[in-house]
Amino acid sequence: MKVLYKAKATTEGGRDGHVKTDDGVLDMNLSLAKGLGGKGGDGTNPEQLFAAGYSACYGSALQLVAKNHKVDLGEDFSVSATVKLGTNEEGGLDLAVILDSYLPGVDVETGEKLVNEAHEICPYSRATRDNIDVTLNLMLDEE
Repeated sequence: MKVLYKAKATTEGGRDGHVKTDDGVLDMNLSLAKGLGGKGGDGTNPEQLFAAGYSACYGSALQLVAKNHKVDLGEDFSVSATVKLGTNEEGGLDLAVILDSYLPGVDVETGEKLVNEAHEICPYSRATRDNIDVTLNLMLDEE
């Protein structure tokens, strides 16, 4: 792989600790979620950070695919990623993701094409393919 960019983050204290990137742009507390037995707190958690990264990455993939198909997504398009952490059949922990793509003004056929093609090229989607369940939802304007 030819590296175009790299990011480095260091966490101290695990899920109830602190994370900071080497450039200092990200510098925040982490809190163990109540659903995992923690107090909640005002810090973020790995699932929220993964959701933020995945939604941004997938949104950029959507923009690229739309541009290649000469489709204008407009300024109101968005992607929401819901990351779920749960137990699997072996008693271990697994992730699952739901990607809701809001594409106002795009017809169903075009929207489905864009959503699926973006999933093929998105680096997060490629990294997680066949490892976690990812559900793609197309959200359109109601007429």
